[in-house]
Amino acid sequence: MATKHEQILQHIDSLPIGTKISVRGIAKALDVSEGTAYRAIKEAENQGSVSTIERVGTIRIEKKKKDNIERLTFAEIINIVDGQVLGGRAGLYKTLSKFVIGAMKLDAMMRYTEAGSLLIVGNRTNAHELALKEGAAVLITGGFDTDEHVKKLADEKELPIISTSYDSFTVATMINRAIYDQLIKKEIVLVDDIYTTFEHSYYLHTVDSVRAWHDLNQKTTHSRYPVVDAHMKVVGMVTSKDIIGKSHDITIDKVMTKQPMTVKQQTSLANAAHMMVWEGIELMPVVDQQHKLKGIISRQDVLKALQQLQRQPQVGETIEDSITSQVEELHTELGPMYEVTITPQMTNVLGTLSYGVFTSLVTEASSRMLHQHKKGDIVVENLSVYFIKPVQLESVLSIQPKILEVGRKFAKVDVEVFHEKSVVGKALLMAQLIDR
Repeated sequence: MATKHEQILQHIDSLPIGTKISVRGIAKALDVSEGTAYRAIKEAENQGSVSTIERVGTIRIEKKKKDNIERLTFAEIINIVDGQVLGGRAGLYKTLSKFVIGAMKLDAMMRYTEAGSLLIVGNRTNAHELALKEGAAVLITGGFDTDEHVKKLADEKELPIISTSYDSFTVATMINRAIYDQLIKKEIVLVDDIYTTFEHSYYLHTVDSVRAWHDLNQKTTHSRYPVVDAHMKVVGMVTSKDIIGKSHDITIDKVMTKQPMTVKQQTSLANAAHMMVWEGIELMPVVDQQHKLKGIISRQDVLKALQQLQRQPQVGETIEDSITSQVEELHTELGPMYEVTITPQMTNVLGTLSYGVFTSLVTEASSRMLHQHKKGDIVVENLSVYFIKPVQLESVLSIQPKILEVGRKFAKVDVEVFHEKSVVGKALLMAQLIDR
């Protein structure tokens, strides 16, 4: 039997795209308290099935596919440009395929304006009308309004017409930045991208006997399984160590390890790898917000996915990428050394090297050296900067990492940073090693 929370989520998912949702409306329709309705709407927002827009409200939207993440909805455009809806509210859930800046003659503008696009234009009512007729939404810059008949046309065609106080150039820059940020998000691999769903996973129930473990073990050759209760909630984990010497007739709940570590679908792959390597876990259950079993991930799957990720080119470049890409490797008698020139981007308000950039450079140099040494990747566990001097713009820094201790799963690295042979920084880095 589904809980009230789950019933509300199912109800929201069944609503047509574009439906406006309110706490009071949901509470009344499903005869639940407003608190319960509010929590369920927030959960639906986290799952990406509804979106809350200032001055508009909460709307049922289409869930974004991972490969379609670089497209923005018109609802998101409103948030980006701090706009207000003049008409066509029912089409806010739709995604835009491209945007066109209307800074040309009307006929030329219409050649570029096509269905699914967004025309960014000033106070030109005829352009607003023609764009809507072509199947495009309109973003009016400079804070202008439009004619009533244009607003009615927008409502009929379910194409949003939005007004913002920003100018066209600023708006285009803001939308471009948002698309770029989405591309970077696209590259952050989540558990959701690699886990094995429960339909293809093996698990045991609390009421099963140890004999059931032996049967599954013969069938699958796996030695560990999640344990679920009658509601499919994960309550334990059972491995070969737990059942050694136990009678075949004892139930699994008597021998399982309770409160096992779990991950959610939205957990990042890096975070999952950190937990599995550090705790020595071979297999983890994937659960939803109600702690129900969604599937499993194995350490093998996680490490394989991380290796593939390393080989893929990035589409969106983060600040970290742009800084570390400037680090060059030198080979000296004392071992590998790394050089970088301090650019304006790397400085703080005082014009000297930013502390955040300093830690990025220390981590990058240590990571590259350990990669050569162990042919693996690192997850930083602790970084202590115990000496740092101001470094001016355009200074050339030499970074020299030295391994103090290295094991199968961890490494300790001492890092010295020099400018013109004077020490300007010292740090101690401790990291987990993820084998390739």
